[in-house]
Amino acid sequence: MADREFDIIVYGATGYTGKLVAEYLSRHYADGSVRWALAGRSLSKLESVRAEIGAPAETALITANADDPASLTAMVKRAEVVLSTVGPYQLHGSDLVAACVATGTGYVDLCGEPNWMRAMIDRHEAAAKASGARIVFSCGFDSIPFDLGVWAVQRAARERTGAPAPQVRGRVKAMKGTFSGGTAASMKATMAAGAKDPAIFRLMTDPFALTPGHKGADQPKGLVPYHDDSVGAWVAPFVMAIINTKNVHRTNFLSGMPYGADFRYDEMMMVPGLGEVGKAAAEAVAKMNRMGGEDGPKQGEGPSREEREAGYYELLFVALCEHGETITATVKGDRDPGYGSTSKMITEAAICLAREAPKTGGIWTAGALMPEALKHRLEANAGLSFTVA
Repeated sequence: MADREFDIIVYGATGYTGKLVAEYLSRHYADGSVRWALAGRSLSKLESVRAEIGAPAETALITANADDPASLTAMVKRAEVVLSTVGPYQLHGSDLVAACVATGTGYVDLCGEPNWMRAMIDRHEAAAKASGARIVFSCGFDSIPFDLGVWAVQRAARERTGAPAPQVRGRVKAMKGTFSGGTAASMKATMAAGAKDPAIFRLMTDPFALTPGHKGADQPKGLVPYHDDSVGAWVAPFVMAIINTKNVHRTNFLSGMPYGADFRYDEMMMVPGLGEVGKAAAEAVAKMNRMGGEDGPKQGEGPSREEREAGYYELLFVALCEHGETITATVKGDRDPGYGSTSKMITEAAICLAREAPKTGGIWTAGALMPEALKHRLEANAGLSFTVA
């Protein structure tokens, strides 16, 4: 698509996370090496964002509305890749994905809504393969660090033992950060959809919800605290496991089962000791309830710059190999996971999709389509590190 006007269009640039993405592009790609534009519903708000982030006055602004499919089609035809931060995606994203599929346009988002993702897979995967559109969901903290962490430790397992590890445990070793109103709105939308259609709740609890036609081995539930000898610590439920585990299994599925057809994977949080287990488990439940309740943050809200820059995370992946060997991979991020780090990750994912990823159409995960190139970009530009031991 060499004739496309822009490498990336940031759709939703006037929202909380979209503005962070725009600021990152303005600061790190001011040399013109990436051709980008800002898009949203309101021209005046786009002009305000452009001024606020200090972007060049000639930075293109595009008006498009999620409720106007013609405006979405006109927008996506101008881009190699559309980066969307306009959620909840199940409420505002379907027409945009359809437009990208129809026009062969690349697409990345921050979706953590597996019910909607499965609907898009069922509706558009064949057409995306035909048109060459590459649709990549979940390009933020959920689920890139987890997806690529598993990919890294499994690659090491194959190199060292000649076979993939039949089981990997993902463990959140440390994390400091908050969530925004966009995350809360997505959770509310999913809960509301589930109240109308109980099949959605069944899908949410199915580890293989995103692998149509494939059901692997029974998976660890990750719902009950226990002492995990593989990491030497007590572990408790992790609130984002419900989406990350599904994306990891989809990566394995799309890649031809390099982790094995019976691969087992779960995610939990490490806690200091037995006395902290109940507290951590209760906090995980409370966080889920708050995201889905009326007292959570409002859409457009999020942590301050100081909070984002003080945040961090450290993730541990333990591969339990077939003959007793243990291999670990550690993934670290230098900003709060949900926003400071996520805004950098999705931007680099969009650039990677535009520049380096294979041109094979379909509905992908980052770990299946572009793991090596994206890992390199994240380490070079986005403050992530990957270490295998």
